[in-house]
Amino acid sequence: MSEKIKCLIIGSGPAGYTAAIYTARANLNPVLYEGLQPGGQLLTTTTEIDNFPGYPEGVSGPIMMDQLKAQAQRFGTDVRFGCITKVDFSKRPFKVVADNVHEIEAETVIIATGATANYLGLESEEKFKGLGVSACATCDGFFYRNKDVAVVGGGDTAAEEAIYLAGLCNKVYMIVRRDVLRASKAMQEKVMNNPKIEILWNHNTVEVLGDSSGVTGARLRNNKTNEEKNIDIHGFFLAIGHTPATSLFKDYIELDEQSYIKTKPGTSKTNVPGVFACGDVQDPNYRQAITAAGSGCKAAIDVERFLSEN
Repeated sequence: MSEKIKCLIIGSGPAGYTAAIYTARANLNPVLYEGLQPGGQLLTTTTEIDNFPGYPEGVSGPIMMDQLKAQAQRFGTDVRFGCITKVDFSKRPFKVVADNVHEIEAETVIIATGATANYLGLESEEKFKGLGVSACATCDGFFYRNKDVAVVGGGDTAAEEAIYLAGLCNKVYMIVRRDVLRASKAMQEKVMNNPKIEILWNHNTVEVLGDSSGVTGARLRNNKTNEEKNIDIHGFFLAIGHTPATSLFKDYIELDEQSYIKTKPGTSKTNVPGVFACGDVQDPNYRQAITAAGSGCKAAIDVERFLSEN
């Protein structure tokens, strides 16, 4: 026998938990599956959060996620450790399978599976995550005021991050593996005209260097000449894109060319009535905890209205 529920939330970052708080308070008895990364990116890649309103002293990612989880549970959210492994959104109630065995029929589904930053795959990069290696300049740039940093990438995101960091840091190296930037003309001009930004063309990162205090430099290789050189930096920022966790839904849910879920502007509604999306899984632009939480609130209110009308 499959379990029948009103609202299933897939994912447990700020978006999923905020959706849970609101749907639970609306007596929808939500069931939330935490997924492979309970707490989302805040738990795995963010150490200190200084830009979430209401925490004047800052807060660690894990503590914030524990607090959000406790708040969701206080109102009756059924939080489960496990993964949704199969979905059928062809008709309501939607059929989903958890951990390959448990069948659930849900009246509505909120997708809050998030996105993960793309990394180079270096062992040293993994070692210094949160100690100088970051995939979010807006989140972590502040810690590197008046220091030297590097940005990896040559697209619009990399150009934006480099310009943002140039406003805070002493010097910004842009490590670009080709001899051109993929960024738009306007962004290219801004980068080229910024005296604090130095572009290292045709370079790949061989290793992130550091000690117990964190990142101290990077070893680069020129992919034309094979020459290696070290640069002294304190921050190493990745800007080579994100991968949204949407492969499970692609047969039913409309995605954009980068595989983010398309929502109807100003709402959390997907192309399937009764299925909603919030957080980074549908947001390639802002990718902040506070915007994810706000979109989780929108999804919960959209669900509530949908259920009252259907």
